[in-house]
Amino acid sequence: MTGPAKRPATYADLEAVPPHLVAEIIDGELMTHPRPSFRHGAAATSLVDELTGPFQKGRGGPGGWVFIVEPEIKFGGDILVPDVAGWRRERLSAVPKRNYLEVAPDWICEVLSASTEKRDRSVKKRIYATGGVSYLWLIDPRLQLLETFELSSGKWTDVGTWNSADIVRAPPFDAISFSLADLWPLDPPLGFNEDPTPYYAGDR
Repeated sequence: MTGPAKRPATYADLEAVPPHLVAEIIDGELMTHPRPSFRHGAAATSLVDELTGPFQKGRGGPGGWVFIVEPEIKFGGDILVPDVAGWRRERLSAVPKRNYLEVAPDWICEVLSASTEKRDRSVKKRIYATGGVSYLWLIDPRLQLLETFELSSGKWTDVGTWNSADIVRAPPFDAISFSLADLWPLDPPLGFNEDPTPYYAGDR
């Protein structure tokens, strides 16, 4: 005999989560994970710094974008919190009336960590595709890698992968270039044959 069906999580459930956790609703289930590690946060902050001037403020670039760190975004019954999201300005003209946005971003970046990588690479990546996000970047500060994807016919197409020795020029921000090594200001570049284990210390 089976028990009663589990009630899908609601936004009220998400709001009740303690503030030291990041909360999301994925496939009807409330999921949480710890706030990111220092290395994770430094990578996200450095990336936003690279993009905001040229693409949000039009300094040395085309402008026309809005970037938000850790926004709540509603995709149907799911509410996800990517590390960084960007919208073309013509698609996001006003601050939403609720804490979450219902306009799918044009670009999302997830910074991978031990507690989120599996979720970022599987269910969240699927929901982003279904929701019509045009570009997805995955950054791994432990392995010092950037993977980029573009949505084509509802599926993710691999655009390219960069490491710390590379200068990145990747869509939709290929109007500029930047050094990937600048995203981890306190770590030396990781060589191809170098053991990455020390870069996991303290990450969560």
